[in-house]
Amino acid sequence: MTPAARVQAGIEVLDLVIAAARSGGASADRIIADWFRTRRFAGSGDRRAVRELAYGAIRACGEIPASGRAAMLLLARGDAALAALFDGSRHAPEPIGPGEPVAEPGIAPAWLAEALVRSGITGMDAAALLDRAPLDVRINRLKPGKPDLPDKGEPTAAPDALRFPSGTPVEQWGAFKAGQIEVQDTGSQLACLAVEASPGETVIDLCAGAGGKTLALAAAMGGKGRLIACDTDRPRLSRLTPRAERAGAAFIESRLLNPGREAEALADLAGRADAVLVDAPCSGTGTWRRNPEARWRLTPAEVARYAAIQARLLDVAATLVRPGGRVVFVTCSLLDVEGADGAAGFLQRHPAWRADAPDLPAGAPRGAGWRLAPGRDGTDGFFIARFVSP
Repeated sequence: MTPAARVQAGIEVLDLVIAAARSGGASADRIIADWFRTRRFAGSGDRRAVRELAYGAIRACGEIPASGRAAMLLLARGDAALAALFDGSRHAPEPIGPGEPVAEPGIAPAWLAEALVRSGITGMDAAALLDRAPLDVRINRLKPGKPDLPDKGEPTAAPDALRFPSGTPVEQWGAFKAGQIEVQDTGSQLACLAVEASPGETVIDLCAGAGGKTLALAAAMGGKGRLIACDTDRPRLSRLTPRAERAGAAFIESRLLNPGREAEALADLAGRADAVLVDAPCSGTGTWRRNPEARWRLTPAEVARYAAIQARLLDVAATLVRPGGRVVFVTCSLLDVEGADGAAGFLQRHPAWRADAPDLPAGAPRGAGWRLAPGRDGTDGFFIARFVSP
């Protein structure tokens, strides 16, 4: 593909991403993969260039753009070489016309940018939301010996974390295939540290998903005790079993829950758990470095819906812990409504409980909990709160 043809391809991909964001369709990653699957003529360099153009335009736009061309024109506004490729030649975009619509720059749609400011996310923390995320791995202490890695990586704030550049093919490394390392953001690893899971305890991961945090808890427990991974999403939860086998964490139990009826499926564990991790469904505002188009999919009603789900799951978790046990509330959101406000609401509903904010090696206090932010801490954005039962 010529450089100009790559720009036109990027515009076509952006049109699909914008349509999917408006309709709740596939992610940008899936759209780009599918687009190239039917275009075998494109080489690896073409795929990389088109992807970078598309994601560069997505990150540049605040409001959802009117079209892929409008988004690409915003990117071209500050890049004369890119603007010159709008030349109308074969497979190239048409020349830029006078007064042609150009997308608006910004961190996010206006309502969402304002919500971030009200939640204390400004300056470098706001700007960093649209950087490219590095790739972090966690050394799995359930596997003996030091993993043999082709690149040493850089240590981060988490004790078992190493950081590599974005796109590093760690899943092709022998250490990954042997279960000696797992891909996990440093912020996620620190959230697991807040659980303080210990060998011999009974620990419940109430919203385990595919089990990334479950595996970190298993390593903290040294493979000893009882660890129950729960979720309402069967396909995601089913991915945990092969991951646990590779990681040497076969002691993990899994339970598929019915949405809204979680307590029924966990009745036998009521009042028995030492710790419950509630890594609740959320808006994902702390993960925009990985999924920048996600900010176009959110609405105020959707954020409110997530906050209600989080409150309900926290109340379920409170029934599961023993006296003196702990509930750890985690969201990958930087909005207070899904963080500090949610923690305050829990304490209002459960006045006999007390907050026990974790003192982690990165982050800062926020309300009754702790917050990690990309700009300050170099991690995904997280809110973490810990509550102790009476």
